[in-house]
Amino acid sequence: MVFQRLTAFALIGLTTATQVGAEAGGDPTRGEALFRQCSGCHQIGEGAENRIGPQLNHIFDRAAGAVEGFRYSNGLSRAAAVGLAWNYDTLDAFIENPRTLVSNTRMSFRGMPDQQDRDDLVAYLRVFSDSPMNIPEAAPTARAVDHAVAPEVLAVVGDPAYGEYLSGECTSCHQKSGASDGIPSITNWRAEDFVIAMHAYKDGVRAHPVMQMMAGRLSTEEIAALAAYFERIDQKV
Repeated sequence: MVFQRLTAFALIGLTTATQVGAEAGGDPTRGEALFRQCSGCHQIGEGAENRIGPQLNHIFDRAAGAVEGFRYSNGLSRAAAVGLAWNYDTLDAFIENPRTLVSNTRMSFRGMPDQQDRDDLVAYLRVFSDSPMNIPEAAPTARAVDHAVAPEVLAVVGDPAYGEYLSGECTSCHQKSGASDGIPSITNWRAEDFVIAMHAYKDGVRAHPVMQMMAGRLSTEEIAALAAYFERIDQKV
């Protein structure tokens, strides 16, 4: 059942349910390992920032779509407007299959079918919420892409209109909608993450022959323009 078929009453009922599976049966240590599947887009822990996805600190009992400074999809914003909030039940449903709970979400994660895996992952997320624990002082954070790029490269401000002009080769594989059908989404990435990823291919750090070839043909200014375009692809440029 997709979110569009859920009534506001049913959604609020899910939001206020009181299951405690993640707290009773989840293993946060194992969940930390499972979180690697999420760390390409999300950060958690001390110093966590919004990247491709919002930072996940204090997620329990938080209204959906409430992280300051992050631009959410229309689907998530609609869900938030009728009362979606994050607790064990809603996180469990979203992690199992994001599009079952929230239609038209930009989140490209295909889902985690195993119940114990979900319990462990949610138990790990719980560690970084105000209840029952505060964020550990030494908690690690994860960058979307790990590659050193010169500050002057990151400082280049891209022209999104030029990026749109250049984007044809990208969108021949990557969908503008943000859907991920076998090919990762690049829609609404933070521009810095896009630039770092492309230079990782350009410098041979990321091993993908086609992407290395594509990135190798692009100048610093062209990469910045593409980053600016895909960061705000759902807005007029």
